[in-house]
Amino acid sequence: VQLQASGGGTVQAGGSLRLSCAASGRTFSIDVMGWFRQAPGKEREFVAGITYSGGAYLAHSVKGRFTIFRDNAKNTVYLQMNTLKPEDTAVYYCAASRSSMIKSRESDFGSWGQGTQVTVSS
Repeated sequence: VQLQASGGGTVQAGGSLRLSCAASGRTFSIDVMGWFRQAPGKEREFVAGITYSGGAYLAHSVKGRFTIFRDNAKNTVYLQMNTLKPEDTAVYYCAASRSSMIKSRESDFGSWGQGTQVTVSS
């Protein structure tokens, strides 16, 4: 499975961005898709995950501001980010898992995209 993320950029605090991640290859093996992020000097952290059927789970730090959804016909997952804060600045990575359960560990995801930079200015 190959994952291609896009949609990053620079935005002012309070603004919005939508990230996209398109999967190709053996997409029939994918169930859960998710987003992680890594800020400078910090470890990569889980942001959001969604099952094939649409069940979603978001990290506490983004709940109420971010939404994850997917279009299975397009093999694409999206991360809608609203009310962005400077602390949301990071490289965002999409990931895919064969598991049908959303888990927040990097090791639970077998396929990774290349990352897209999100910068939120104050």
